[in-house]
Amino acid sequence: MTFSIGDLSRQAGVKVTTIRYYEQEGLISAPLRTDGNQRRFGEKDLKRLRFIKHGRDLGLPMSAIRELLDLSGHPDQPCDQADRIARDQLLSVRDRISQLRRLEAELERIANSCSGDHTVADCDVLKAFGDHGQCKGEH
Repeated sequence: MTFSIGDLSRQAGVKVTTIRYYEQEGLISAPLRTDGNQRRFGEKDLKRLRFIKHGRDLGLPMSAIRELLDLSGHPDQPCDQADRIARDQLLSVRDRISQLRRLEAELERIANSCSGDHTVADCDVLKAFGDHGQCKGEH
């Protein structure tokens, strides 16, 4: 079965411009062309595109996706590199979650600092947003 770029876009859940970008970046192969110069993609392209999309959905950087795609082309090699990529991403996500929790705590403190009964000139929220020195910690 073959797909036009529009069909591939719908099947994979990515925009046509994204497919063209991945093609330019060498993440997917240049497709076959019909006599009318229309791109035609196969099941392998769809599977690869879904792999890339899912990796992006999981927050992987393009360099990690590129490395995983390269690894997938060598099925007899050990999977320690893939494991390292997954663990690195997990650590990165945990770090971002920690950072977001600090941000949440600071925003909660700022939001609770004002009862709304002041004028804008005396608004504690505006003062806090305007002066990083009023923050209680790093965020």
